[in-house]
Amino acid sequence: MSGAQGDEGPERGGRRWRLPRVRLRWVLTGLAGLVLVAAAGTLALGLWLAPDFPDRKTIWEAGKVPSIVFLDAAGERIATRGAIRGESVPATALPDHLIEAFLATEDRRFYSHPGVDALSLARAVLANLRAGGLVQGGSTITQQVAKNLFLTPERTLRRKLQEAALALWLERHLSKHEILTLYLNRIYFGAGTYGIEAAAETYFGVPASEVTLAQAAMLAGLPKAPSRYAPTSDLALAQARAADVLRNMVEAGFRSEMEIAQALAHPAEPRPRTDVSGSAYFLDHALSEVTERFGLEVLERDLVITTTLDQRLQSEAVEAVRTHLEAEGEAAKAGQAALVSLAPDGAIRAMVGGRSYEESQFNRATQARRQPGSAFKPFVFLAALEAGLTPDTVRTDGPLTIGGWSPGNYGGSYQGPVTLREAVAKSLNTVAVRVSEEVGRESVSATAQRMGIVSPLTAGPSLALGSSEVSVLELAGAYLPFATLGLKEAPFAVVRVATANGGVLWERAPQEPRRVIEADTARAMNQMLHQVLRTGTARSADLGARPAAAKTGTSQDWRDAWLVGYTADLVTAVWVGNDDDSPMNRVTGGGLPARIWKDYMVAAHEGRAITALEGAEDYVPPVAIVASTDEYAAFLDRLSRHFTEVRHMRTVAREPERRESDWKRVLPWNW
Repeated sequence: MSGAQGDEGPERGGRRWRLPRVRLRWVLTGLAGLVLVAAAGTLALGLWLAPDFPDRKTIWEAGKVPSIVFLDAAGERIATRGAIRGESVPATALPDHLIEAFLATEDRRFYSHPGVDALSLARAVLANLRAGGLVQGGSTITQQVAKNLFLTPERTLRRKLQEAALALWLERHLSKHEILTLYLNRIYFGAGTYGIEAAAETYFGVPASEVTLAQAAMLAGLPKAPSRYAPTSDLALAQARAADVLRNMVEAGFRSEMEIAQALAHPAEPRPRTDVSGSAYFLDHALSEVTERFGLEVLERDLVITTTLDQRLQSEAVEAVRTHLEAEGEAAKAGQAALVSLAPDGAIRAMVGGRSYEESQFNRATQARRQPGSAFKPFVFLAALEAGLTPDTVRTDGPLTIGGWSPGNYGGSYQGPVTLREAVAKSLNTVAVRVSEEVGRESVSATAQRMGIVSPLTAGPSLALGSSEVSVLELAGAYLPFATLGLKEAPFAVVRVATANGGVLWERAPQEPRRVIEADTARAMNQMLHQVLRTGTARSADLGARPAAAKTGTSQDWRDAWLVGYTADLVTAVWVGNDDDSPMNRVTGGGLPARIWKDYMVAAHEGRAITALEGAEDYVPPVAIVASTDEYAAFLDRLSRHFTEVRHMRTVAREPERRESDWKRVLPWNW
């Protein structure tokens, strides 16, 4: 019976019952479905959490920040943008105290955990709960490698789980030494540096293999907050952080109190910063040339860009601007200045975009548009020469009204009839406007554009006085054909773009210059603009024995002051003003800009042979007839003898035997 009862099933209320076969199938089917759903959910969760595991062959290149190395015209390094990276150094080649400093601070159980340290994680959670906020992290060095190289910076549960999964994967595929090497060579150390070798060189000027204990402690303190703890940003804070690292080394059992005492007593200090070229504005401009040619995607790879910069001239330009702004800027109410210097072929040799790149990255040499004032007049007089006028053509400097507008001269006076040469030298506004109206504003605009002005130009009569805004680089480039006897080259900053492994992406080919002025016309312009330095508004910038030419410019209410000038070797434009367009304290182009220009040009030409500027010295003013002191003395002696003889002749005027030859001897044209 018992067996039969067992076969028939249990009894309920004295009755046996059995589950219907159809209902049993439904239960089993449901259970199977639940299992499938659970499995699918687990798989989906796994797929959602799972990161993209890297290819072991390319793991050493993963997550690299692109590096751009800039070279000057001589092939010497100027600076590195993006990642400043040194050579990869194996962890086994580094001193023990450097490795210990990082392990004591970042991951003391590095050699014992499998990539994720549960004990450290629990300790961090408790510390954060006690503090009521995030005061301690639990990431291992392996997790930091996973996070920095393969994951996005978002702080979510999913990303944290992916970080752990990647850390476990790295531990299975790389040795501990390889993981540590990857970490030390790829971590960010502030000041644009990536990797222990670059950091040691940048901050201390030594390879990583030679850092002291104090230096090692400072480097190990940086990963927590590189920008904050960088010794170049806040030395006291960096040294305090390094002291914490040294104490961590004692707590971890790596060093004794006695061993760290010396390092605590004599904390590390960074080496003095040696990059004084102030080339950041120029590098921004050079990089913009590259991206205009290739697009922004070119910046996703390591590049070596060879530029036109002359680092000596750049330093001289920065020094000239800095010195004069510091000495005169406050009294002159002049807050900013810019300078561009070009070689005859258009190569940019120096560029200063402002008084401080750290304070403002706005490049006043290329991005600002300001009124050039009278520095625009050379294009007016060039158009006049091309229309048939000459430097000796006479026009009247006097009151003038055009459509209700009456230009005046600086100082309010008028000179009357003057030559064009004199009008240029003295920067007479009414003559410039008369000439512009005579040859036609359209002709003046077309001439300026042919020379290199690309900014929009006004159609009104004030065009002649530089009321249209231009950039410093643009104006310097437009003066270039004067220095080259009419040949035009567009300004440029880059001559070669290559990859880090030497592959050439682009190289500037030799350019055939375009003639935009006839040579004789350029000579005549050089003659006129040379007088601006000799006898005109830019006398304070005269370069003495070195032939040069220039033009000053001052906009209305002294908002802008310019001096643009050149020798046969360099064309340099200087602008002084304020970013908010506020007036300066009566600063003219012949003042502060002229002093900056002269100091730079004198320094820039040091050691250069004097090269003739064709046409500049073709005109000799009347006051220059006497060539030497001896000749002047002889002239005075002849003059004295002349008047003596005249007096003598008067005493014998009544004598009938007076001879014709006596009179001829004292006539002025005979001496």
